Amino acid sequence: MSAADQILTAQLTGAARHHARWRPLTADEHDAAVAALRELAAERADLLAQVAGLLEGVAAGQPDEPLKRQAAQLCRDAGADEALIPQWTEEGRRRRADAVAPPSGAPRRIRPGQHPPGRGG
Repeated sequence: MSAADQILTAQLTGAARHHARWRPLTADEHDAAVAALRELAAERADLLAQVAGLLEGVAAGQPDEPLKRQAAQLCRDAGADEALIPQWTEEGRRRRADAVAPPSGAPRRIRPGQHPPGRGG
């Protein structure tokens, strides 16, 4: 992905999240959000799909899931390529799993009364 595409993707993500609310949008709010995303995307249905999929993928089970899902729906309504969204949703799930996993080689936490691996007990 080019640097320009990365910047546009970040801008689309920010715009979608900016327009999302913790309540259903009014028709005017929805229309304004979709118009803003369409203008910013400039016919890049692939990038709208990337943003929608990533938002949906990282949202599952999170406190802000409704907000991210609404932002993703705005991207869909703005013309995201529906065929590309599933692969980006899966990528979002993978990124979320990677983000919450402990780093490789990280020391294991030993609970009180538990013996470290390799030691008798």
